[in-house]
Amino acid sequence: MGAGKSSIGRRLATRLGVGFKDADSEIESAAGCTISQIFERYGEPAFRDGERKVILRLLQEPPRVIATGGGAFMDATTRAALKGHAATIWLRAPIDVLLARTQRRDSRPLLRNGDPRATLERLLAERSPVYAEADHTLDSENGPHAQAVEKIVELLQTDGVLTL
Repeated sequence: MGAGKSSIGRRLATRLGVGFKDADSEIESAAGCTISQIFERYGEPAFRDGERKVILRLLQEPPRVIATGGGAFMDATTRAALKGHAATIWLRAPIDVLLARTQRRDSRPLLRNGDPRATLERLLAERSPVYAEADHTLDSENGPHAQAVEKIVELLQTDGVLTL
């Protein structure tokens, strides 16, 4: 949460001339309600099930940039599908950056209860070993998103995934 997945993803898609899909927006569209409402009504397990289905569907569509939610890569089935059908990138950011970015909106169910910093620290500690399985890790700080996009393009070109 707050690493810049959607913002950088949109810019990357434009740079590559491909479509962009935000998995969270796709989940909300499929469910007909917000992610917060899904969490409140059905709980996190139901959300994660819907998230998995949406991401698997998106991976069957034409090539595009997909921004997944912060917990999507934690699901073994989703992670395997992403790694099997896409180049995966962990946008890693310091806690202070994540905290500042996530406090701009009150739409993050996992941060609504308790101390947001402690929650982010706990989530990052739990998720980092799994996120490290991504094909690449890119440090996302408060620099311009255009700079992050160019670094991603370079990584994909180096891997031979992308030729421009």
